[in-house]
Amino acid sequence: MSNYIIVNNKRNWQFNIPGVEVISARDYLLEDEFIRMRGARIFNLCRSYRYQSIGYYVSLLASARGHKSFPNVSTIQEMKTPYVIRVLAEDLDRSIQKSLAHIQSDTFVLSIYFGKNISKRYDRLCLQIYNLFQAPLIRVFFSRKGIRWKIQNIQLISANDIPEEHHQYVIEFATQYFSRAISRKKRRPAAPYDMAILVNYDEATPPSNKKAIEKFIKAGEKNGFNVELIDKDDLHRIAEFDALFIRETTSVNHYTFRFAQRAAAEGLVVMDDPDSIIKCTNKVYLAELLSHYRIPAPKTVVISRDTLELVLSSMELPLILKQPDSSYSQGVLKVETRGEYFVKVNALLEKSDLIIAQEFIKTEYDWRVGIIDGYPLYVCKYYMAEDHWQIVNWAKNKKSNKHSGKGETLSVSDVPKKVIKTALKAAGYIGRGFYGVDLKMIGCKCYVIEVNDNPSIDFGVEDKVLKDELYDTVMKIFYDKVKLLKENSSN
Repeated sequence: MSNYIIVNNKRNWQFNIPGVEVISARDYLLEDEFIRMRGARIFNLCRSYRYQSIGYYVSLLASARGHKSFPNVSTIQEMKTPYVIRVLAEDLDRSIQKSLAHIQSDTFVLSIYFGKNISKRYDRLCLQIYNLFQAPLIRVFFSRKGIRWKIQNIQLISANDIPEEHHQYVIEFATQYFSRAISRKKRRPAAPYDMAILVNYDEATPPSNKKAIEKFIKAGEKNGFNVELIDKDDLHRIAEFDALFIRETTSVNHYTFRFAQRAAAEGLVVMDDPDSIIKCTNKVYLAELLSHYRIPAPKTVVISRDTLELVLSSMELPLILKQPDSSYSQGVLKVETRGEYFVKVNALLEKSDLIIAQEFIKTEYDWRVGIIDGYPLYVCKYYMAEDHWQIVNWAKNKKSNKHSGKGETLSVSDVPKKVIKTALKAAGYIGRGFYGVDLKMIGCKCYVIEVNDNPSIDFGVEDKVLKDELYDTVMKIFYDKVKLLKENSSN
């Protein structure tokens, strides 16, 4: 993908940056060469981004032409919105206070050039802001009231707004930025599409272990992708790829959700997509969904502070309490007595206005059906941890081998048809992404416990039956989705 810097007048451009071509806004907007150009990355450094200005139209028409524009029109509009700035300030508050704690004055201006400032001490804060607002040149205005710093305003700036004493820094930062992009392309083998896999190897319980990630990379390259691992600091790079595979535990109030949102907005094929994350990570939503579509599930009641007593009159103890965004069996509590119920319910209601109470069904194991694009990929039995009612006993020392139950992987054809059918029905109401449907079976009755986005794929567990075919299937589905998306966008 070629890189272009767009300016109002090339004669006024004072920066010699290798790896990028400088063209005038007029040429980009009007010349047939650029109108028909495909696969371009546009760095818009025009003098003004006000509505219907030349700079505004550069970003607007870049989007229409399928070019990746920095900033894009959404970023231009968001920077004018006080609400967005307030949300940004809340997300970055800890980093802001830490980065600016040494400053003596009550105001501070931070200039961000291609994600960096001339002082290295602000590198982390600059990258965090750049990840949220992808624009080559940004200026952030801070003020302090008492002991706390706040963002007052954020502005997009043009090359003309850069002080002369900063010019050499801008050249250095831009050169580093574009040289990294060029070197990445040289390292990659030839393949039709680029995929990013988001991972966090510091995560205690990641959805895929390192060996499984290696298998996904190999399968991706076999099926037509240049695959690259990225982490939480790479949000600004999403536009470089055609697909994003999130292999990190997702949550709405988390950067994984922002990655999914950005990828979807940039037109990538993404698993998990933001809609699936919203639906699957909220147990209140899932309870309502299963009830509405009459999908068998344990008796479930939504609890608020107004309905504490009513739950006990309609459900028998013991029962299960779930915070809406629980995952990996955490935030899921069993209550045996009335007193225990009120203590634990009130603790959970401190974090969420609504929580879930669910009938306790004792089984030796839970079924997990892994489903991708409406296709049953694998099936596991996850056995309960020793002397425990969950598959993971979080109260035990995590260094112990006995805090988790064993897993048994089966061929899809060897699983009761009702388990597969029920799982497919539940996942179908979420979407066409990648899901893990948890079920319990009592006699001939099958109950959906929950539908998880971002299901576990660990080497030696979920891949025990299909082995490499599991990874190939996932990547083949990714490839077909990307290919279809590209064909539709070019028609």
